[in-house]
Amino acid sequence: MALKATVHRAELQVSDLDRHYYATHTLTLAQHPSETDARLMVRLLAFGLFADERLEFGRGISSEGEPDVWLRSLTGDIEHWIELGQPEEADVRRACGRARKVTVVGYSGRGFGLWWEKNGAALARCNNLQVIELPAGTADALAALLARGMSLQCLIQEGEVQLMAESGTVSVTPILHQAVAGRG
Repeated sequence: MALKATVHRAELQVSDLDRHYYATHTLTLAQHPSETDARLMVRLLAFGLFADERLEFGRGISSEGEPDVWLRSLTGDIEHWIELGQPEEADVRRACGRARKVTVVGYSGRGFGLWWEKNGAALARCNNLQVIELPAGTADALAALLARGMSLQCLIQEGEVQLMAESGTVSVTPILHQAVAGRG
């Protein structure tokens, strides 16, 4: 018998002072049986980082050809493709051809550093690619906030992110490895 996804619900209040974006999002996250708690919470943090009224989660870890999080225009064009972890270089380049902007969010500490050393030079040619890394330990700290029903606040100011829940607060300053050309 196949294992089923675990459903988590979250109310995420986003106060992004850097982008002047303020909204509350009611979210449903389906956690695939092979997805760790840390990865699920990194997906939620990525949503907060790039929050928009049309931002949505992809179909999940088992769906190829679809990002973890994405923003589509009203006509269905992909405006922002957000991928977590250490995707294959070819998959990143393919996403850059399909979307106006692509972001890779790395979160596995030294493993992501090795991935970036291997792929950074080749991916530097992708002008619509942004690569950010969450410092080591961030994903595990985020996992400690996980609950089936969550009420969270995401505060972003001067590049620092705070994700706050009743059970605690995680503060992180993402490391920018590559910015989208012309956008700093």
